Amino acid sequence: MNAIPEVAAANDVAGSAPLTGSVSLDQAGRSEALASVSPRLYNQDLAPTQRQGRRWSAYSIFTLWANDVHSLGNYAFAIGLFALGLGGWQILLALGVGAVLLFLLLNLSGYMGYKTGVPFPVMSRISLGIHGAQIAAIVRGGVAIAWFGIQTYLASVVFRVMLVALVPGLADLDTNSILGLSTLGWASFVFLWIVQVVIVSYGMEMIRKYEAFAGPVILVTMAAIAVWMFVEAGGSIAWSTDNSLAGADMWLAILGGGALWVAIYGTFVLNFCDFTRSSTTKKSITRGNFWGIPLNMLVFGAIVVVLAGAQFKINGTIIESPSDIVQTIPNTLLLVLACLALLVLTVAVNLMANFVAPIYALTNLFPRRLNFRRAGIVSAVIGLVILPWNLYNNPVVIVYFLGGLGALLGPLFGVIMADYWLIRRTKVNVPDLYRDVPSASYYYQSGFNQRAIAALVPAAVIAILIAFVPAFAAVSSFSWFFGAGIAALLYFFIADRSQRFEDVSGEPIAVPSIH
Repeated sequence: MNAIPEVAAANDVAGSAPLTGSVSLDQAGRSEALASVSPRLYNQDLAPTQRQGRRWSAYSIFTLWANDVHSLGNYAFAIGLFALGLGGWQILLALGVGAVLLFLLLNLSGYMGYKTGVPFPVMSRISLGIHGAQIAAIVRGGVAIAWFGIQTYLASVVFRVMLVALVPGLADLDTNSILGLSTLGWASFVFLWIVQVVIVSYGMEMIRKYEAFAGPVILVTMAAIAVWMFVEAGGSIAWSTDNSLAGADMWLAILGGGALWVAIYGTFVLNFCDFTRSSTTKKSITRGNFWGIPLNMLVFGAIVVVLAGAQFKINGTIIESPSDIVQTIPNTLLLVLACLALLVLTVAVNLMANFVAPIYALTNLFPRRLNFRRAGIVSAVIGLVILPWNLYNNPVVIVYFLGGLGALLGPLFGVIMADYWLIRRTKVNVPDLYRDVPSASYYYQSGFNQRAIAALVPAAVIAILIAFVPAFAAVSSFSWFFGAGIAALLYFFIADRSQRFEDVSGEPIAVPSIH
């Protein structure tokens, strides 16, 4: 057992405020609970959140999706379906299939966060063990850090367009190359990098406020661009291209598009509990997901169809992203406003999708040294030094390295969900998630659940083969589902059912919901 001073010291190192107990708990009981947790597994940021004082409402959840769904990457993906030969209604159907599946999967993941109050790296300890959970955290965090850098670079490209529009003379600074980026490119990238670090340094509450501000801005801006394009196209659009798919090929493309839509969110369905651990009620998660996923994605799909169809009608070309349209806006003021909106959007997406996960992953690795703010700075520095623009311009890195790591996310999801919902039936001993002793529920064998790893490895291998081997190209879109399904089935059959599962609240060691 670890003494209370050791836990207090760990929190002091992390720069956290003193722990505050729930009013329903006497101080002696709280002290006893804290004395049993390990500083290797517990600090202010990894601790469960108290039920009282949580701030993430249905609107907070909705604005997560209002921002993330309308990301430039998602527009590029959906417009790509138009380029592949799907028409307007077919694109809407593909996105609708993906939206329904995502709504169900995100609810499963989100409810776990609401009940336990713990972030994803701690949640992973339930199925993988207190040390085995590092596998899941590192995979999720590694993918996120790379994409944080890449998304910041993509945002800096839009920022450069805006700066040159305002000050044409700056174009001279955009012609040289320093480590693959121009002087103006470096200035734009570093500026946006600093902005994101500052926002994250104020914790999850500041991220919640930023998302709440950005959500309506993005919806209004993208709808306005769609209306403008509709008018430019003469009040009608092309509903399909000249190479429209039909029959079996069409339906395979529709279902494949829906499956890829889920795979794009494979990262988010894993660590959604990082956000829902601060949800006010279980119903707020369902309502926020409903308005933010199925309905919001229908709006997104309608905008995609209008943008792609209008541009195709105008000159027979297919855009790659809304930023292509923004650059053609003839009015400088409107161009600048549109660029600002895209910057607000990209920063919002980056914060929630690619910044929060590595912060918790690093905090989980070094709980005695890092807190939310320090881990955020470390994540950002890594995202800078990897020179992400070079990664983005290297198809091998994007497809095989990041794609390979992404293929592991499905099997991880399958094991974690099967363990929580099917094996344990939602019963979790939350305090034991922070205890590094053989008698603790999640110690397993030296901190690793060998059965979970045994289910994870073959499923991951199969998912990677399906994703990358040309012979499986016809079903490669479904690699996430194959990985998740195989891992879940394997674990369901080999899991240890001899354990006695207990449902123990984490309130005795919980902290106020300030992150």
